[in-house]
Formats: sequence, C-alpha cells, structure tokens
Amino acid sequence: MAADIGEPTLTVDELAARAGVTVRTVRFYSTKGLLPPPVIGPRRVGHYSQEHLARLALIEELQQQGMTLAGIERYLQQLPDGLSAQDLAIHRAVVASWAPDAAEEMSGAELERRAGRSLGREDLDRLAAMGVLREAAGPDAYRVDLGLLRLGVQLLDVPMAHETILAARNVMVKHTRAAAHELSVLFRDEVAEHESVEAVRDLSAHMQPLVVQALLTTFQRSLNGEVREWLNSS
Repeated sequence: MAADIGEPTLTVDELAARAGVTVRTVRFYSTKGLLPPPVIGPRRVGHYSQEHLARLALIEELQQQGMTLAGIERYLQQLPDGLSAQDLAIHRAVVASWAPDAAEEMSGAELERRAGRSLGREDLDRLAAMGVLREAAGPDAYRVDLGLLRLGVQLLDVPMAHETILAARNVMVKHTRAAAHELSVLFRDEVAEHESVEAVRDLSAHMQPLVVQALLTTFQRSLNGEVREWLNSS
C-alpha cells in the first residue's frame, strides 16, 4: 500500500481539520495501516502530505458507503502503488458517485476550510462551472458536492478559461446522459420479464460501481490516445 506521499507540509491537526475529521480518527486509521506513516521532522513532529489528505478522504468516503474496515483495507491494497493526490481524488469521486446524493450545504467559511484555501469570486464561479457547487438559498451558503470538491479545488490552478470549463462540462453531461440512457434501456430489457422495480434497483446497485469504473477507465484511455495523436501531428 506504499505510495508517493509527496511534500509533507501538514501537521496531524491540520490534516484532520482539512479532512473534516478528528485527530483521533487520523491516528486510528494510521494504527490500522490504512494511512502511510507521516514524515518525522524536527522535535519529533509528524508531517503529512496532500496524498495523505486524499487517501484519508477516500477512506472516509468508503466508510460512508458502508464498507467495513477490512473491506477498506482490501480496497486500498488493490490500488496501484505511487498514486498521486489527484489519482486518489478521482478514486474518491468514483466511490462518491455510488451514493444517490453526496451534496452538503455549508457556509463560505466552512467551504474554504474544506478546500484548504481561500476562494475568491472567480474560484467560486469556476467550481460552479465544474458542477462542484451552487449557491444555496441563504446568504453566504453553498450546496457542495463533496465527492468532487477536492478534485475541483486542484483544477482551480489549471490555466483554463471559464468558458472552456463550461463547454467541457456541457460535453461531458451530454455524452454521459446519452450513455446512461442506453445503459438503462439495457437494464430494463434484462429485467423486463420480471417487471419488478426491486429487480431494477438490485441490478443497478450491483452494476453502477462497475459501470462508473469502466466509463472512467475508457475515458482516460481515449483521452490519452487523443492527446498522443494531437502531439504527434503538431
């Protein structure tokens, strides 16, 4: 379960605050071997990296989905070595997509605490364009998709125009809805003879994580192929 833990800059208190958990929870996961050990600095103070933070968020998401500690350990052991914080964030987004609703309403201050940075108007607009958040009814309140928040924050520093983000999101929504429709037709045909709502729900519950992972893998490979072709032709 070794991974490149990157530049260690967070104390255990900062790690817990950024992840929205207690220090006791961090230490518990560490004793269970679910989190790599920190880098010990001067005065025997442990320091954690962004990879620790992303792995902790993934563990919390798996637990919220009802997975046992033994199941979480098996899941983490199956991950490739050397995953970056971005890779772990993608895995968390996939896991979060299994849940019917991963959104939570919070204040601007809580949003910045979860994001680990201050967020200006342009940052909030970019996160909204990526579907990470939307403004709630109350003042300074936001409804935030926790499964996408960490990945969205990391994308804030990518030099991409706001219009391009909106266009990219529209492309993704258009094609994923089309794929979801065709898959739902296949599922309905599979259980048509039973004509049972419960049968459809059971099949969807079993298939959804597999379908999401398959879509993610296919998309990554297709995108890599497109980029290679573009670079070779330029």
